[in-house]
Amino acid sequence: MPKITKKVVDAASAGSGGAFIWDDELPGFGLRITTAGVKSYVIQYRFAGRSRRMTVARHGVMTPDEARKEARLLLAEVARGSDPAERRDQQRHDLTVSELCDLYIAEGMTTKKPSTIANDKGKLAHHVKPLLGKRLVCSITRADIERLQADIAAGKSAADVKGGFKSRSIVTGGRGTAARTLGLLSGVFQFAVNRNLRPDNPVRGVKRFSEKKCERFLSPAEMARLGKALAELVDEGGNQVAVNVVRLLALTGCRRGEITGLRWEWVDWGRACIRLPDSKTGAKVVPLGAAALELLTEMQDGQHAGPVFPGSGRSGSTTAVWKVWDKARQRAELPELRIHDLRHSFASVGASGGDSLVVIGALLGHRDTTTTARYAHLSNDPLKAAADRIAGNIAAAMKGEAGKVVPLAGQRRRNRQS
Repeated sequence: MPKITKKVVDAASAGSGGAFIWDDELPGFGLRITTAGVKSYVIQYRFAGRSRRMTVARHGVMTPDEARKEARLLLAEVARGSDPAERRDQQRHDLTVSELCDLYIAEGMTTKKPSTIANDKGKLAHHVKPLLGKRLVCSITRADIERLQADIAAGKSAADVKGGFKSRSIVTGGRGTAARTLGLLSGVFQFAVNRNLRPDNPVRGVKRFSEKKCERFLSPAEMARLGKALAELVDEGGNQVAVNVVRLLALTGCRRGEITGLRWEWVDWGRACIRLPDSKTGAKVVPLGAAALELLTEMQDGQHAGPVFPGSGRSGSTTAVWKVWDKARQRAELPELRIHDLRHSFASVGASGGDSLVVIGALLGHRDTTTTARYAHLSNDPLKAAADRIAGNIAAAMKGEAGKVVPLAGQRRRNRQS
């Protein structure tokens, strides 16, 4: 048995049934590796005649030396006649909602993307903790959840949160925020149920406020005004990089982060597409139309690696984009237009032009066809034509004019038989 060090942990792997490595310095202290490759520090001991195993911490949360130090303290409890696993279980049953949220953040978000985690942390910190944080998890009822939703909708958790240097968050309430927060909280309480911290999920069955769908589509005239505003900003010495971000968003239908974080090595010039290694729905390929490809070609200037839109932020020139976007939409007399509406407009042009929802969904990178179904009402030219034809025939028949009213198949058969 080796001493558990960082080198040993990094090199450790599991077979089909998982594996354990036990420390030769501290008896009962070990490393568990699951079949999925998750590594955790554990202790194993006997208490009241039975063997117990307890997780100390995941690798990464603690170093091997920190975990060994904690394990030594826990094993000392056993030597004094106390069961640390039972004590921890009892403590978890006495958790407050705030502590449950922290536990969920630490252990329940492992499969979520960083952007989703940041968003969820904000909802828990700004809405759930201020209103329910001090309550015990076991005491929360369905009525508490219903009041929470009403309070968030009424703005009781609204705040002006000041962060670090030039950092500020304006936290608002509203029915949409309340509904989304309840969706997250349902996951938190289901996590508690799975961990045996309470027997049921109090959020389940609570009717959530309906969320207002923000589906704004630019008309051709509005697109022309926006394009003119962007061109004028460039002519006046505006930020060309930020303007190109907006233009490429409009020409590809991509999400903002997919374009501000775009790198030249992801552009496949031969196949005219962008190969994103990750996105909201995972890795995806974004086909490039001729106009989008032309814009990227003009910007390339011999570059084959690095950010397409360099900026001071980790995800590109985000701050400059917001400034340019605000100026452009004000100048185009579209003050309520969101930058995400460019993605909706991309889809609306395709739907109005006769492209199928399957094709539009593939262009936008939708995994779920129901997400693309919101554009179905725009593909209405065949329906409009059918409505015109049917209404015209009925109107002609009612006026006694010759109309093409087709009898039902059964009626035709009866007529032939007679």
